[in-house]
Amino acid sequence: MNTCSIVRRRLLAGLAAFGLLTGVGAVAGAQEPLQEPLNVVATTAQVGDLVANIAGDDVAVDALMGPGVDPHLFQPARSDIVRLTGADLVVYNGLDLEGRMEDALERLSAQVPVIAVADFIDPGRLMRSVTYADAWDPHVWHDVRLWAAAAEPLAGELATLLPDSATALAENAAVYSGELRELHEYVAGVLATIPEDRRVLVTAHDAFGYFGQAYGLEVVGIQGISTDSEAGLRRIEEIVDLLVTREIAAVFVETSVSERNVAALIEGAAARGHTVAVGGTLYSDAMGQPGSYEGTYIGMIDHNATVIANALGGQAPAGGMNGRLAVAGQ
Repeated sequence: MNTCSIVRRRLLAGLAAFGLLTGVGAVAGAQEPLQEPLNVVATTAQVGDLVANIAGDDVAVDALMGPGVDPHLFQPARSDIVRLTGADLVVYNGLDLEGRMEDALERLSAQVPVIAVADFIDPGRLMRSVTYADAWDPHVWHDVRLWAAAAEPLAGELATLLPDSATALAENAAVYSGELRELHEYVAGVLATIPEDRRVLVTAHDAFGYFGQAYGLEVVGIQGISTDSEAGLRRIEEIVDLLVTREIAAVFVETSVSERNVAALIEGAAARGHTVAVGGTLYSDAMGQPGSYEGTYIGMIDHNATVIANALGGQAPAGGMNGRLAVAGQ
């Protein structure tokens, strides 16, 4: 049994002890109704956005990790623990994305219901980690179909806490799933316009495995799946050789990862007479600023697909799927 499965079993035990889930998920008869809106703390902004789209006004969502925050390295401060223990529900990604929070989540599950979004995804559709044995790649949100698959099960879990809103939650999940289907079709369409020999996505760390698998791109990350791993000189040299021999013209930086290693690639390629440009900045483990289009999951993915398509020689509308991107091509 992997670490995620052990944590999930303990978290479910905590839920049952708290009296909020019994058997198939019904609320125990003696449980006092929770006040609305439900106070939900999400670890990442992506998770918070998913909860908010499904629950609407029935929840107040507080995301611990904002723009530019790396979830692999995030350690909760005392103030974050206060936010977590004061929640009616905590929702996290899982699959060890929030590895340094794992102990805190285990302890918390004895007091507060805790749910992992990744537990709603068919294990047969998960990718193995290329960095760590017996672990999964946690970046599931980069395949829009997987993120959509979590919507309806999450609505069912929320309904155990808000039984009077069960119908509305199910309807919201269905509507949002439809929006995500449209997003998936857009992403697949614009990325398909990239010439075959240019379909290589080189990024700061290996966060885009699901993205590449879903949309037909070869993905090369300088660092491994977790930014806890450091890229050595040999890895930099390997990727520089790839850039030069395959004449790859663009690499990408990420909002939540240092640009140092990407700069080393560009300099290394230049030393061998090959010019490589920064194709744009991608949202990998964090979304954009709250209140912006890129600060939503749909906006985040729209931005990434549009920037990648245009930088690698494909064609995408300047403003993205909805004409709402703040800075096209950046």
